Amino acid sequence: MSVTSIGTIAKKSVGWSIGLSILMIVAGLLAIVVPLAGGIAVNLVVAWLLIFSGVAHLVFAFHTRGAGGVVWELLLGILYIFIGGYLLLHPLAGLVSLTLALAFYLFAEGILELVLSWRLRVMPGSGWLIFDGIVTLILAVLIWRTWPSSSEWAIGTLVGISMLFSGISRLMLSLAARRVVTKLA
Repeated sequence: MSVTSIGTIAKKSVGWSIGLSILMIVAGLLAIVVPLAGGIAVNLVVAWLLIFSGVAHLVFAFHTRGAGGVVWELLLGILYIFIGGYLLLHPLAGLVSLTLALAFYLFAEGILELVLSWRLRVMPGSGWLIFDGIVTLILAVLIWRTWPSSSEWAIGTLVGISMLFSGISRLMLSLAARRVVTKLA
């Protein structure tokens, strides 16, 4: 492969990365502006992932040699498919359930971050773990105290913020890579 073709491939890759970054930024902004739609989209992705996982468990069950393993794999597969199907058929109810699960997750994460900050208190920068733990706990309590109405904004907004910052980070890295590629070309 010649140097020119590698440079061309690098330029195309950087171009695609910039395009993807812009799409992530736009999708993140849309999820923040219309958080209910973003939350329902997340619910549908989770539903399909559960269904695919359930099918994988069922397939694996038929390849398991022990009787106990077969039963558990079958039960897990059926449960995953049932929950995934429920989330697909009832996306708003699924969003309410996912929001409550998110509140519990954030609460547990906040507690664990505070414990970790206590264990690492002698390390420089451990104050940021305390800050992160407190913010995470506040967010968990905010979601839990306003649940189920928080279902309308919590997941969509948080996923939107994550996508926005991921898109911005990826865009900055892609632009830096483009500068390097142009210098090398």
